[in-house]
Amino acid sequence: MKQKKNIAGLVSEIALPLAKEFGYDLWDVEYVKEGADMILRITIDTDAEGGITIDDCEKMHRAIDPLLDELDPIEESYMLSVSSPGVERELTKPMHYAKMAGSEVEVRLYAALDGSKVFRGELVGLEESEDGDSVVIKLTDGEEKKFPIKTVAKCVTVFNWD
Repeated sequence: MKQKKNIAGLVSEIALPLAKEFGYDLWDVEYVKEGADMILRITIDTDAEGGITIDDCEKMHRAIDPLLDELDPIEESYMLSVSSPGVERELTKPMHYAKMAGSEVEVRLYAALDGSKVFRGELVGLEESEDGDSVVIKLTDGEEKKFPIKTVAKCVTVFNWD
């Protein structure tokens, strides 16, 4: 059986040109077990006004489904899902951090730093260094904080619902 990580990578290679052709960004591809089912989740995004719509998801689904059937990269049965990352999205890749710079984010750490595991602020970006990447945010008081990526359990955008 093919490894799940390899399946997501292979499907990414198939989905990326399609997404670009339609004017979408390929946000993520996951192949995961949910309950008794295997889910192939393709997440697309756009800078267009209004973001990704249900019609966009359907368009991408209809375009990639026959390609997946033809190439048959997954031996077991699975469900295909095409969706938007939503307004509160998890940032996991360098592209995510670059695209969402300037947005409000919540950074959750594995271990407390200065007495807290949760920090909120404006995402400055992902800073690369020889020691490893760091998430950089500007706190409300204007102070910039850097969190080595290996210490970050989760970084998500925060949408102001007011």
